[in-house]
Amino acid sequence: MHEFSIVDSLIHLAEEHAAKNNAKKVTKLEVKIGELSGVEIELLKTAFETFKEGTICEDAEFIIINQPVIIRCEECGYEGKPNKDEYLCPKCKSPKLKIIDGEDMYLMSLELETED
Repeated sequence: MHEFSIVDSLIHLAEEHAAKNNAKKVTKLEVKIGELSGVEIELLKTAFETFKEGTICEDAEFIIINQPVIIRCEECGYEGKPNKDEYLCPKCKSPKLKIIDGEDMYLMSLELETED
């Protein structure tokens, strides 16, 4: 389960940013997860809840934004969601598609509580 290593990386990244900004804790982490990223969202939530204990993220809210697949048609320029289980442009039916979003996972925002 690579969700555990993802959470480990997220917590490590949060600790680095907190140290650079003299923060005493992380209050919120927001991630965007693409439908094709291979990340199991429920496992990621469970892993975060388990591994945040005793870290700077212990009280952090964990927000996940689900990113659907977005395509661009190389023929007509359509950008948007594809039809389910169809590998053709919904507008012109061309098979020349490029996935432009929905394959990756990103840390979108991190909120820190700084020391006074």
